[in-house]
Amino acid sequence: MEQKLYQWQEECLERWFSNNGRGMVQAVTGSGKTLLALTAADRLSRRQDLELRVKIVVPTAALMHQWSRALRAFHNEKGTQKYIGLRGGGYKSSQDCNYMIYVINSARYELARQILSELRAGKSVLLIADECHHYVSGQNQLIFEFLPHIAPYKDHFFSMGLSATLPSGQAGHELAAVLGRKIYSYGMETATAWRTVCPYDIFHIGLSFEPDERIEYEELSDRMSVLYFTLISSYPILDKLDQKERFELLRSLTGDKDKRIADTARQYMRLSYIRKSLVCMAAERLDCAYDLIQYLGIQDKILIFGERIRQAEALYARLRDLYPGKVARYHSKLGPQANKNALERFRSGDIRILIACKAIDEGVDVPDAAVGIILSGTSTQRQRIQRLGRIIRKKEGKENAILYYLHITESSEDSCFLPNVKGTRIFDLEYQPDTSMFYNFCYVHKASNILERMQSAGLTKDKIHEAIHCLNLGSIRADWMSEKSVIEQHIQNAKSTRERNYWMCMKKMAEES
Repeated sequence: MEQKLYQWQEECLERWFSNNGRGMVQAVTGSGKTLLALTAADRLSRRQDLELRVKIVVPTAALMHQWSRALRAFHNEKGTQKYIGLRGGGYKSSQDCNYMIYVINSARYELARQILSELRAGKSVLLIADECHHYVSGQNQLIFEFLPHIAPYKDHFFSMGLSATLPSGQAGHELAAVLGRKIYSYGMETATAWRTVCPYDIFHIGLSFEPDERIEYEELSDRMSVLYFTLISSYPILDKLDQKERFELLRSLTGDKDKRIADTARQYMRLSYIRKSLVCMAAERLDCAYDLIQYLGIQDKILIFGERIRQAEALYARLRDLYPGKVARYHSKLGPQANKNALERFRSGDIRILIACKAIDEGVDVPDAAVGIILSGTSTQRQRIQRLGRIIRKKEGKENAILYYLHITESSEDSCFLPNVKGTRIFDLEYQPDTSMFYNFCYVHKASNILERMQSAGLTKDKIHEAIHCLNLGSIRADWMSEKSVIEQHIQNAKSTRERNYWMCMKKMAEES
């Protein structure tokens, strides 16, 4: 029996079939792109007189296995393995499979030939390009070499491109020539409103430089300002460009024919990288993440995103002492098997905290997590969306997700991690390293009123201390803003005295005017 689809998926499929089974879909990570594509293949096969062969291209071996699992679950039949082939990542299944999943490195040299062979043999072919923005550069374009030769079989060739962030400009045109135009866009705001992703809250946590870091940052900024003034005198357009365009122009100026301009641009770019690294590695980030996790505990799985391996290792060393055997890390220097083991243990729940670097941003099948911590940010919007998508996948029993974004307030770091999506609650917290406390000023005022009334009522020191602990935990969550009926349900379902006390405090916070 076919799985029930969301409204957006049905609308998208209607457009795809109306466009003769061609087109690209831009949909937020975690909203159901895989199910969409598998349903398209299933419905298409029923409409075809010819045998349908489905070719799925993915950027990594991890995603190849994710699609294989999804296929087996979708068909829910024993023996489906013989219909599912894998090419890449050490696998080389027979080409005579209804579904063939290719890692891009293998697809480059055999996919185009195989598609043509099966079309000429009287079969229909559906090409599903997952994370299709990867396939417009360099050698990856080889997978599309069949395009000039399929005119006689165009009625039997179908395609679907999938991405959370489709490319624009020339790259977008090149993809559209093969996969078809963009037929549907399903963004974060719509997904949140339609509840096809888990509701989530974002907490921006403001941090400060250490004194020596602040001095270095200011010195670098002053030197960059002098260099920028020199560049803008020759290229006034720099001041009219957005951040991405300005960066691209500055990078191109490093090869300018005018040696003075080229040298100035190179110096500016070098200092820019040094300053970015300084911001990324600011010492207070590790202290904040450590204290934040002490409050959160490991009841919910926590996924931590960083930009530097050295930073990830330092946090790992501290957290493994706090939660022995419950913390792992994932980065490029650990090797494929170690990373695979970390993901599997995180998926099973044996590992509760996973610290990851850029290697996990895209093309990796990351298990579900309810809490995300951005240890150090990225300026790439695609990575930002991917990271949020890791924690907002819907799962039975998962009520909501939380993303904590750590940023240096005294720097040029972008504190607006994502666009302000309607319906998403965004909070600002201030971290106090001397006390290891987090301050939400609106929350603190209400919590103080509650504690004052408890003290006036003559409650014991132990009960006051317990209330302080529970209220401190509540300051880094949004539970106090839940519906009263939801809070009451948590009180009734509490599995421990501490949990019940926490929700009793949240009830008092919700009642506070």
